[in-house]
Amino acid sequence: MLTNDQPRKDHVASLRSDAGLASALRVSLARLTRRLRRQAAVHSLTPTQLATLVAVERHSGITPGELAELEKVQPPSMTRVIAALADRGLVSRMPHPTDRRQVTVSVTEQGSTLLKEERRLKEAWLTQRLKELTPEERATLRQAAPILEKLSRI
Repeated sequence: MLTNDQPRKDHVASLRSDAGLASALRVSLARLTRRLRRQAAVHSLTPTQLATLVAVERHSGITPGELAELEKVQPPSMTRVIAALADRGLVSRMPHPTDRRQVTVSVTEQGSTLLKEERRLKEAWLTQRLKELTPEERATLRQAAPILEKLSRI
């Protein structure tokens, strides 16, 4: 007969291996990402459009080709995403300073405002969830945050 804590013990044991830890992190981070995405669904951007807008904000003046490479999509797909963002007034296209055959893309004030609101909503939701944790659990997450950041950059 399984006790209520038996599945928990099995889960803790599985975390002792790198494969078990990888699996647990993958599932937990995917769930957290989905939950965060739902918190800021005040706009009608697709995940690709939102990721592109964030990338343009980080790399202002980027060309569509560079953006396609950065986001790992085909250039024609990126051209459509940029057009949709420009139609909504979230990005602007300007002539390239040295190559008149190209354009550069930058975030508009409206795009910047949308991203700030997106971040505010996500952080408010996550702040509320963090308040539900014990001080010890929050301390553990503070220690884990730089490690997760490092994992995201490898």
